[in-house]
Order: sequence, then C-alpha cells, then structure tokens
Amino acid sequence: MFDLTIDPYLHFDRLLKEAIEKQIPEANAMSIATVDDRGIPSVRVVYMKDRTPEGFVFYGNYHSHKGLDLEDNPNICLNFYWPAIWQQIRVTGMAVKVRPEESDAYWNTRPRLSQIGGWASNQSEEIPSYDHLARRVQEYEKQFEGQPIPRPPHWGGWLVVPTEIEFWFGHNGRLHERFVYQRNEEGGWSTFMRSP
Repeated sequence: MFDLTIDPYLHFDRLLKEAIEKQIPEANAMSIATVDDRGIPSVRVVYMKDRTPEGFVFYGNYHSHKGLDLEDNPNICLNFYWPAIWQQIRVTGMAVKVRPEESDAYWNTRPRLSQIGGWASNQSEEIPSYDHLARRVQEYEKQFEGQPIPRPPHWGGWLVVPTEIEFWFGHNGRLHERFVYQRNEEGGWSTFMRSP
C-alpha cells in the first residue's frame, strides 16, 4: 500500500531506482509541458539530471522554444511514464533558473561534442539545412581546439519547484491508483487520492 505520510521525494527516488533496476530504458526521461505567450502548449522529452531537496533539474538552451516559454510563463508540468511497469509520476510547478555555478558544474560533465553542440545550435530556430549545422559544428571545433569549452551564456539549467506531485499506478479495468501531494500554505504537503 502506498503511504501518503512519506515524503513525496522519497517515493520518487524509490520508484526511479526501481525503474532503473528493472532496466526501463531512459528511466530519467520526462515529458515537459510549457505554454507560450499566446497560450499555446508545447510538449517535448528531456532528461532529469538532478533531484535536489527543492525539486527536479534539467538543462538546455535558454533561447530555445522551452526557454522562451519559461521566460514568459514559468508554470511547467513534468511527466515520467514507465509503461512497462504501469507507473507514472506527474509534477506540476514553477521553473526557476539554477545558479550559474550549478550550470557550469553540469556543463563540465558533458561530452565535448555535446558542448560544441551547445554553441553551434541556435536551438529551435529555422535552419536552411543540416549542412548548415555541420558547418557551425566545424567552426566551433576549430575555435575551441585544444582548450576547454566554456558554457555559453545562453545555456543552463532550470529547477522545477513542485506545487503538486501525483503518483499513478495502473491496474486492469482502468481502476488505477492516484496518490496526490499538493503544496499547502504552510509549505508542507496536503495529501489525498484521486479517482481514476
């Protein structure tokens, strides 16, 4: 039985660990939903790179579609879905940029080609061809040849601070279990179950 008295982050950590142990591919992949300044939603898959005491961290280009959406409207929804084990975790909250030194620390762990890509790709902008991107990659490889690649100022992380976390466990006949944690005015969690 799922225990709603336990901290939701401990549940998340346990379920993610179990998904990894069960060899669920890309277990840390999550869909993120944002809304642009016209109210149009957009969803894409990114990787959660850290789970801190405050929330969930992912990284990317601040000038990308998601980055511009979050600049205008920091409301965000994350969804981890592991269909092979009939589990899902949905997180609703607010995205805030992480401190530059945190972005630097993660940037320095990325493969060199991914770092080059962070400079070469004007993410989400229209390009004339893939060759255009390949030429930009070559230009930055030459520029940074033989030296460490610094983090671009337009690249970094977001911390998603949850206002709600829902744990979903699938069952036959659509009789799923849904356990909800909602942030209350005191800063703690109010808990309840939702009907499937």
